[in-house]
Amino acid sequence: MQASILVYRLFDTADSIDLVKAESLLATGGHVSRLRLTRVSPKAIVFKDPPVTVMLAQQQIPVGDRTFPADVRARIYDFGVISIIMQVNLPDDFVYQDLINLAPAIDQMPDIFFLRTLEAVLTGIRPALKSEHASIVEEDLVVYYFKEWHQDWDPVPVLLADKEPVSPETRQETLANRLSYANDFTLLGWNTVIVYDPSGSPDIPDLLEFANAQFLELRYYDLMLNQEIDKMYDAITEAERTVVYRRLGRYRRIRRQLLELMADITSVTSEIENSLRITEDVFYARVYTTYLRILRIHDWTASIDQRVEVIQRSYNLLTDEVVTNRAEIMEVAIILLIAFEIILSLVKFH
Repeated sequence: MQASILVYRLFDTADSIDLVKAESLLATGGHVSRLRLTRVSPKAIVFKDPPVTVMLAQQQIPVGDRTFPADVRARIYDFGVISIIMQVNLPDDFVYQDLINLAPAIDQMPDIFFLRTLEAVLTGIRPALKSEHASIVEEDLVVYYFKEWHQDWDPVPVLLADKEPVSPETRQETLANRLSYANDFTLLGWNTVIVYDPSGSPDIPDLLEFANAQFLELRYYDLMLNQEIDKMYDAITEAERTVVYRRLGRYRRIRRQLLELMADITSVTSEIENSLRITEDVFYARVYTTYLRILRIHDWTASIDQRVEVIQRSYNLLTDEVVTNRAEIMEVAIILLIAFEIILSLVKFH
C-alpha cells in the first residue's frame, strides 16, 4: 500500500519564539528548513514568518499490537506553538482492511513519545523562547495520506476510527467536506483527514497543520483571558475593601494592567490571524477555509472579542470610579481648606 499516517501533537509552549535564533540553534543537530508549499507559487500563499522544520531521529512506535518505524520532525511557529509529527510509512504488504483495524489504535498512541520529543526540542531552542510556559492546551490531528486509492475502499471507518456500520445520516455527515482539484481528493474531519494525492505533495497536510496551530493559539488566549478576567474581579473586590485613599491607587494599577492586557491580546490575535494569507490559489483557499469552519475558529475569535469587551467595559468603569474618587477627594480637600481658613480667621479675630 502506498500510504502513510501522519500523527500530529501540537503544544503551546511560549508567548513567542524567535525563529531566526531557533533555526540557528537547531542547524548543528539536524536538517532544518522553513515551511514552503511545493505546488503553488510563493506569491499564492504567503507565510508572514514561515515556521521552522527540523528532522529528528527515526523512532520505533508501537501502534496496537504492531511496531512501526516513524519518521519524526518538529515544526516551530513564531507565535509559540510547536508541532511534533510522527510519520508512519505503511509497509507494501499492508491492505486497506489492515488500516481499518489499525485506525482505532492510532487515536490511542501514547503521549510519551510526543512529550519526550517536545522536551528535546525545547531544550535545544530554549534561548529562542520568550516567556516559556507549560502547555495547558494541546491539539491533535491524524492525516491518512494515500498515493493510490481504490474506488471500493470505504473512507468512513478510517475517518471515524470505527469498524461498526453507521447510519446513512452519519455517513453523509462524515463525507460532507470532500474537496477535489483534479484526480485527487481531501476528506476533512475535525481531527482526522484523508488525503489522496498521487503526486505525494505534502502541501495539504502542511496547510491543515498550520490551521491547527492557529486554532490552538486562539484556544490558549481565550483560556488566558478567562483567567485574567477572574483575577481582575478578585483584584477589584480586594480594592473595594480598602480605605478610599488607598483604593484609588489600586484602581489605577488594575486599570493600567487591563490596558496592557487589551493591547497585548489585540496585537497577538492580529498576528495569529495574519500569519497566513492565501492570495491566489482557489483550491488551497477552499481547503483552508473549510477546515477553519470545521474547527469553528470564528467562534473562538468571537469569544476572545467578547472577553476583550468585558475587559474594556471594566476598564471604563474603573476609569469612571477613579474620576469619581478623585473628585470626592478634591471636594473633601476643599471643604477642609475652607474649614481651616474659617478656623484661622476666628483665631486671628480673638
